[in-house]
Formats: sequence, structure tokens, C-alpha cells
Amino acid sequence: MDKEILLRSSWQDVNIGDISHTPAMLAILEKQLPEVKVTVWASSYITNNVIDMIQKRFQGVGFIKGNADNADVREAIMRADFLLHGSGPFLVGAHEIKQYIELTGKKFGASGITYRRADKEMLNKSEFVYFRDSVSLENAKNDGVKAKYLDFGPDAAFAFDLEAENKAEKFLSDNKLEYKKFVCCIPRLRITPYWKMRSDAPYNRESDEINNRFKEQDHKYLRAAIIRVLENTDVKVLVCPEDQTQMLVGKEMIIDKLPKKYHEKVVLRSDYWLTDEAVSVYRKSLALFGNEMHSPIMCIGNNIPAVVCRWEQQTSKGFMWNDIGLGEWLFDSDVGINDDDFADTIMDVVINNDKAVNKTKQALDIVNRNFVNMASRIRSALNM
Repeated sequence: MDKEILLRSSWQDVNIGDISHTPAMLAILEKQLPEVKVTVWASSYITNNVIDMIQKRFQGVGFIKGNADNADVREAIMRADFLLHGSGPFLVGAHEIKQYIELTGKKFGASGITYRRADKEMLNKSEFVYFRDSVSLENAKNDGVKAKYLDFGPDAAFAFDLEAENKAEKFLSDNKLEYKKFVCCIPRLRITPYWKMRSDAPYNRESDEINNRFKEQDHKYLRAAIIRVLENTDVKVLVCPEDQTQMLVGKEMIIDKLPKKYHEKVVLRSDYWLTDEAVSVYRKSLALFGNEMHSPIMCIGNNIPAVVCRWEQQTSKGFMWNDIGLGEWLFDSDVGINDDDFADTIMDVVINNDKAVNKTKQALDIVNRNFVNMASRIRSALNM
């Protein structure tokens, strides 16, 4: 009888990075365990247009939502041979894992997560845990996490391969952007203002104050790099979002603060997009840089150089750049990012792009070897 995995993933769709986790993990499983059936156990936040996008690529994959008191969910739980928790900022699906264990007594594992101490008890019951950065791995070991196997395992988003070529081509044409003659830049506030995106998220005054306190510090180096590129090359800049609030952040902190003489060479993506279109645009760019994590991850996965800027509020996930050999492309705003040093790095990636692409490919080789290791653990757990 064919084996079946229940993939607990698809946390939300207000961020193209969170959307990417599920189709990326499906791509890994399709390549490494093609004989295994997969059903996705999604959060209620996931909308049908996102599910449609994923199922267009993975037509045999079903989706369920809800708790075990839902008949479809319960049936999928009982049918599955193994529960795999996908990439996320912590063990987001701990509640669902608990339901799965209580109903079936079967095994589970987690891949591509960041460590959170509150998850220790549940992680102790797992067959394996792959942490998406070595800082998380060390923290888990130091805290005495007793999963059967602990290791570094990159975020699944590196494997994202969906595309929306027609939308991407139209966007480039409408905005006079040419293939490999532009770079992408992603702005971001310190703490995601979910109260601006979800009706169930209350306003957080403390988070808002932190965002306002740091937003100039966290964007001035991006502007410095943009100006350096525009002054010294014929490359344009696309300022684009990873979540639904960043179009306005890009306008306020980048476009409106750039001298007007540069505006004709800078494009602002003024509306949100889904991950397939975003990555299809990234693939046509020279490189990407900014304050987000998953767009850079997906760029590296598609052989596009990407420079990451991080800070404490984003968890330790940014340190995965050190783990895959891209430490020179990781900047820490908490330590302080020198405008000139950052602009030098972006210029080097733009001018010596072939060299940067080769560096990207070497990093992806490390990532893919880790995915093979993870798949072998799943195969073992399934007794295959």
C-alpha cells in the first residue's frame, strides 16, 4: 500500500514567504519521495486563490483545514502514515501535532523551523527536527531537546519552483523593466504590523513604536545602495513587497526619500502579488537585496544572488546565510550597517554578476544536500 504524508504547513497568505513553504516542500517531496502521497493540513487563513495556485502545479495534492473534530481532517489524520511539520518561525502546528499523536500514536518530524523554547516538550517526541539556522540548532542542543535526530536543515522555500510567466512579462513590459537590467529591493519594518492586514490582529502600540523608532536606520542603507547603482550603471531598481504592508513602506521609506532625479529609474510595485508572479519577476532580475528573508531564499533557489539584512525581531533565521556560505551577503542592522560598505556589496554583485551567480549555485548545492538528508529521514520513518 502506498505511504501517505500529512504535511502541516500553509500558515497564512499575507506574506509570499509564508505562501512559499508549502509548494516548496511539495517540490522537495516530489523529487525525493515521488512514490509518497501528500495531503496538506493548512491553517484557516489560507485562501482558495493560494490553494488554486499550488494545486495548479501539484494537481494530486489535497488540502484540509480545521481541527480533528472536522470529518475530513480526522479522516486524513487516520489515513496518514507520518506527519511532517513544514518550515516556519517555530513549531507553528504544535496543536495539530498533539491531535495527530493522540489519535494515531504515529510518528512526526519537523523540517526548516526556528527554535523556540516553548516547543521543547513537543520536539522531544519527534523523529527528527531540522532547524533552519545553526543558531537555532545550538540553542536546542543547549536546552536539552531530546528528539531522536537534530540537525541543520534549510527552509523549504529554497525549492520553490512555481511560475507565472505571463503575469511577470506583462509587469516588466508595463514598467519598462528589461531582462537582467534591474535589481529588486524589499523594504520592511522591524515588526510585521499584522493589525494592518488581518481583522483578528489587534493594534500593538509597542510594536508600532519600535517600527517608527528604527525605520530610518533600517532603510537608509537600502537607499544608499540604490543611489550607487543608479549613479554608476544603467540598471534600474524595482522596489517590491514580500507582505501586504510593504508597498506603503517602500513608498514612504525609499521612493519618497530618494532625490527626484532618480525616480524615473525606480519602479514601485504598488499592489501585492502572489509568490508565483513574484519569483517569476525575480528570475528575470540581476539580484535582490533588502530587509526580508524568504524572497532572498527563493532567489538563491533560482540562482539569483540575494543580499540579506536582518535584526533581532526577525528571529535567528537570517544566520542561515552563514550556514550556506553566504556570510558576505548577510548584514545585521542591530550591529549597524555602514551605507558605503553595503552599497559596495550590492555594486559588486551587480558588476560581477557571473561570479555572484556561481557563488549562489555553490550555496544551493549545500541546501540540496541537506534536503536529500531530510528525505532519507522521512523514508526511514516510513519504513521504506
